[in-house]
Amino acid sequence: MERIQAALKKAREERSQPKSSEPPEQVQTHERKPDPLILEQSHSVGDTEQLWKAVKGFNPSDRWLKRNRIVAFQSGEEAAPYDVMRTKVLHSMRKNKWTRLGVTSPSQGAGKTMTSLNLAFSLARQSDLRIMLIDLDMRRPSVLKTLGVKDPIQFSKVLSGESDAQDQMLRYGKNLIIAANSAPARNPAELLQSNRAAHAIDQVEAAFQPNILIFDTAPLFAGDDTMAFLDQVDCVLLMAEAEKSTIEEIDKSEQDLAARTNVLGVVLNKCRYLNRHEEYGKAYGY
Repeated sequence: MERIQAALKKAREERSQPKSSEPPEQVQTHERKPDPLILEQSHSVGDTEQLWKAVKGFNPSDRWLKRNRIVAFQSGEEAAPYDVMRTKVLHSMRKNKWTRLGVTSPSQGAGKTMTSLNLAFSLARQSDLRIMLIDLDMRRPSVLKTLGVKDPIQFSKVLSGESDAQDQMLRYGKNLIIAANSAPARNPAELLQSNRAAHAIDQVEAAFQPNILIFDTAPLFAGDDTMAFLDQVDCVLLMAEAEKSTIEEIDKSEQDLAARTNVLGVVLNKCRYLNRHEEYGKAYGY
């Protein structure tokens, strides 16, 4: 892991050499203003808590979640790495007043959906936070399958204006909403870069007022779906797969992402060999 970090650091330094030695400026985040209509509607129905309560609840089996490597729904040794990630993400997002986090990877198989779900569950264990996870990997949606949910919900219909948001969501506990797709969507890139989709996301955020919105997006090298949506997020986490993702792939992905949004960090997944200081939770209270 340290070798990958060193290689990435070297690649960044080489890219920055021809430029000024000053630190790079953050990418300007997309300004979003609450939609007066949706806010008026939410207050007419009741407060934000009533909107959350109106979303259909679901309760996946602990055994099924663990079988699919979703472990952060409860504290413990297995959840510790995601809890550490949660703290770092919260610190950065609060410091910059960000609310929208994208999660992507260079190619499929890096574990972005698993990480998105674990991060969402870890954040939701803080009862004072409201968390939403939206599945935007609409060519190969896997969030519902990972959770073992068979409800035929289709959030792509919300983005296209065909359905109300609360009809295409599920709620876990009191403060975690999952908006996902049970089937692939047609023309996802065109849908994601449409004004209608951007407005739908703005409406959802204004009405439900989550503290953090997590978007599980498609792999960068699988098409232009994620690049089409990057202007709508404040920052992004890049997932890399140990022993498979190359330094060149990670570096190229980081460059492409940094040109459109703020790169929060690179997460190396599926590590088989860790140094002692890189392990979390071992023999400490668990």
